[in-house]
Amino acid sequence: MEDTDLQWIQCKACREMLYRKEVERNLQVCPKCNYHFRISTAERLSLVLDEGSFVESDTNLEPLDPLRFKDKMKYEERVLESQQKTRAKEALVSGQGTICGQRVMIGAMNFEFMGGSMGSVVGEKIARLAERAMAEGCGVIIFCSSGGARMQEGILSLMQMAKTSAAIGRLKGNGLPYISVLTDPTTGGVSASFAMLGDVILAEPKAIIGFAGQRVIEQTIKQKLPEGFQRSEYLLEHGMIDLIVERKEMKKVIGKLLSLLKKQKKREIET
Repeated sequence: MEDTDLQWIQCKACREMLYRKEVERNLQVCPKCNYHFRISTAERLSLVLDEGSFVESDTNLEPLDPLRFKDKMKYEERVLESQQKTRAKEALVSGQGTICGQRVMIGAMNFEFMGGSMGSVVGEKIARLAERAMAEGCGVIIFCSSGGARMQEGILSLMQMAKTSAAIGRLKGNGLPYISVLTDPTTGGVSASFAMLGDVILAEPKAIIGFAGQRVIEQTIKQKLPEGFQRSEYLLEHGMIDLIVERKEMKKVIGKLLSLLKKQKKREIET
C-alpha cells in the first residue's frame, strides 16, 4: 500500500493539496490554478520530441575544477553530489531528434543539477548544438531552467555568456531558426545570454524569468516591485517574450514555429 504522504502534494502557487496521480496525468500541471511544476529533462524531452527519435550527444563531457574552488564543500564534491542525485553528468542534456517529423538539435536544462547553473560544459554543449545544427541544416530548441552562471568556475563561467551568444549568432547568420523556451526559473547569466536570443521566445505559464532576484532588486532600488513582477505573464505584457505556451500545447506550437521560421529564413536568404 502506498504511503499516504506520497500520494498528495501541495501546489506552490495556489497552496491546494493535490492528488499526485492527478497531477501526473495532467503533465505535472496543477489542475486548480495551472501552475507548471518543474519536471526532469527526460520528461521534458519526451513531451516535445517524436517517440524514439532522441539521440543524446556529448555524454562524456564533465566539469573540471580549474580554480580548486571550495566553500562549505569542494566544487568537485558538489558536482559528484549532483551527478548522483540527478543521474546526469551536467546541468544540460543535449542531442538531436525530431518534432512533428522535423529534425532539430535540442537541449534541456535541469534545475536539480546545481540550480541549472551554466559552467564551461553547459556552454560547450550549447556551442556544439549550434555547430551541429549548421552542419545538418536544422533548427535549435533549448529549454532553459537556471539560476545563472556557476560561481565555482569564476570568470570561466561568465565567458560562456559570450560563447553561447556567439554560437547562436552564427546559427542565425546561416539562416537557421532558434527557439528558446523559458521555464521556471530562468535567471542570471542564462537569461542574460542565449535564453533571450531566440527568433521566438516562448515561456511556460507563471515561470520566474529575470536577471537578479526580486528581493535583491527591491533592496537595491528601495522600492516595492509590481505584483507578478518577473513572471512570464508580466514579461509578455511588457514585450519581453513572444508567447506563453501551456505544456500540453508545447510540441504542436514548436512544430508549427519550426516550419514557419524555416520558410521565413529561406525567403530572407533568397532576397
